[in-house]
Amino acid sequence: MELDIIYKDKDILVLNKPAGIVVHPDKNHAEDTLIQAVVKKYPEVKGVGEDQARPGVVHRLDKDTSGILVVACSQNAFDYLKSVFQKREIKKTYLVLVSGIVKDDSGVIDFPIGRSRKDSRRRIAGKGASGKLREAKTEYKVVKRFRDFTLLEARPLTGRTHQIRAHFAAISRPVACDRIYGGKNPACPAGLNRQFLHAWKLEFVSPSGAKMSFEADLPEDLEKVLEELK
Repeated sequence: MELDIIYKDKDILVLNKPAGIVVHPDKNHAEDTLIQAVVKKYPEVKGVGEDQARPGVVHRLDKDTSGILVVACSQNAFDYLKSVFQKREIKKTYLVLVSGIVKDDSGVIDFPIGRSRKDSRRRIAGKGASGKLREAKTEYKVVKRFRDFTLLEARPLTGRTHQIRAHFAAISRPVACDRIYGGKNPACPAGLNRQFLHAWKLEFVSPSGAKMSFEADLPEDLEKVLEELK
């Protein structure tokens, strides 16, 4: 696997993750994961972190979500970044295309998130969730409205699993082509074969104290979709 490296120093590695790749091994994906490719190229990452199956991993992106991912390259960096994520001191901004028209130019979705009673893959925002509900907030801003879809910047203020996908589904504006949260027949623009969700920008203070900001351009498949929309 060829890594798309945005930045590398002794503490961190910033990658542009392609869609269709799992970040670390799990029960369904034992091989060909992003972090295995990282360890092959940078063996020093192997012993970093708290779990041998996911060395250096301080946050994740879903398999079919593309964009920026940061990996810790030392134990000190791992401990620091884990703390920064827990304190919500990292600013993450996604580009997301949702089904339907979002009328407000900006807003905040503030629904707690829990597990689905019917589907273990899903998270539910608000009513219908089971187990412990966890606080979840997502800011959004409209970038462009099309006839049947809306392009947004979305910034999760908390870091819950599937947060953006669950939140927009909760307001009846599911992510375009989302096969888990978009219902039996998710709305898909022509040419789109995965959910339109891209981790576009990441801003944080590095372990060395430097202010850092990274961007990953939309991949070609998502750019083509936008070019065809009206």
